[in-house]
Amino acid sequence: MSREDHIVRGFKATLLARAIYMLSSALLMFVLARYLLDPDGYGTLYWVIGILAMVRLVADLGIGKSAARYLSEYREDDPSQIPHLLRSTITFKIVVMALVGYLLLVFHEQLAAALGRPDAAPFLAAGVLYVAVFSFSTFTEVAFQGFNHLPYSAAVRAISGFSRLVFAVGFALMGLGALGAFFGYVVGYALSAAVGLAVLYYAFYARYDAAETHEEGLTRRMIEYSVPLTATRSANVIDKQVDTVLVGVILTPTAVAFYTLGKQITDFVLAPAESLGFTISPNFGEQKASDQLEQARQIYETALTNTMMVYIPAAAGLVIVADPFIPMVIGAEYAGAVPVLQVLAAFIILQAITNLTSDSLDYLGRARHRAMAKGGTAVANFLLNLVLIPTIGVVGAAIATVATHSVYVAVNLYIVHLELDLRLKRLVRSIGVICVITGIMAGAVLLVTPLVSSLAMLAGAIALGAITWAVLVVASGLVDPNEVRAAIT
Repeated sequence: MSREDHIVRGFKATLLARAIYMLSSALLMFVLARYLLDPDGYGTLYWVIGILAMVRLVADLGIGKSAARYLSEYREDDPSQIPHLLRSTITFKIVVMALVGYLLLVFHEQLAAALGRPDAAPFLAAGVLYVAVFSFSTFTEVAFQGFNHLPYSAAVRAISGFSRLVFAVGFALMGLGALGAFFGYVVGYALSAAVGLAVLYYAFYARYDAAETHEEGLTRRMIEYSVPLTATRSANVIDKQVDTVLVGVILTPTAVAFYTLGKQITDFVLAPAESLGFTISPNFGEQKASDQLEQARQIYETALTNTMMVYIPAAAGLVIVADPFIPMVIGAEYAGAVPVLQVLAAFIILQAITNLTSDSLDYLGRARHRAMAKGGTAVANFLLNLVLIPTIGVVGAAIATVATHSVYVAVNLYIVHLELDLRLKRLVRSIGVICVITGIMAGAVLLVTPLVSSLAMLAGAIALGAITWAVLVVASGLVDPNEVRAAIT
């Protein structure tokens, strides 16, 4: 199988799993927000998850991503070290998680009080389980990525999404409210972690004959490489979650619900770009090791152009249809999420680029530089949130996210250009054509949006935009219909 065929196969599997994950997440969002929880309960649930995302930073310490990098390298160079790598990684994770879990269990009430939300203490106590199962679920995903067996990663992601939906809705229907929905998350991630660890053991660990001795210095190098990854991941999580946490501390749980809803919709839209970035990134490490940077450049440029061809029009369309969409689909009580979503539409474009680029930089050995960029923009995001949230409310958090992430994306693209020598004129020309197509598509949708008064009419407006986009991208030569059919089949 050629590298291109392998990427397409992995992308299809990853996209299918991410589709299951995001569709189940979207259905969970819809059911919880519209039927099972009020805005306060919905906001509390995701505010606590934001807090625990920061706790997970200490429990993970970037060791999973570092292990994936070395798994990718040693499966080619010295497979006998694979069992040693897996053993040392899991041992390290268990020790750190046990310490973090103990501290969280002992001090959960004090943490809740310090954040001004004593009612969140039961969530934080249960967060000990959440942190552990989520950590191992995501570890198995990135480990399979390191082995370049993306269908396994895809399966773990799909299981976690579907299980969360079933158990969170089930527990909420039993009258357990937001806390019941939270335990549904715990059970969902526990199931995906169990499946992932079982596959990791039987399909990979047991498959390799371990060397008699662990290569001297390998564990040390893996831990050292986890330091910039930890910094990057910490900055990334803080960048993504600190705004949600600050909205809850400075404003109200209802404001958290508005902000969370906007971010969840953008996450749903971003699933394909995340899948593509997750699929192509291991190939850059392999290509750099074999000095095939020309091929790496071609893959990245094609992926970036195709991603922008989808996400620039998608962001424009989201700005236009956000107002009828949220009140009609989620409920009028969530209308405060409309301006948040409209601002975050710009973030969709930025995050689509990040999803393609960030993991690729790690595999290219540029984790330290990415960490520095992410750390700086995360601090800027935190400070800008402190200024904008009290002055202009929940929309200020969205503005801060877009402003700081723009800088981070610019730095990432510059580093990729240094590594791969991108053909900038060609990229600018293609993106310029995409912007023209977006303008024509937006004009067509704007003409019919004022007439929208039902879900059927809203679906028709979205379909009009999609058809206009499809016709124009084919007419402009950006897409060859024959290539699309070949990729699908």
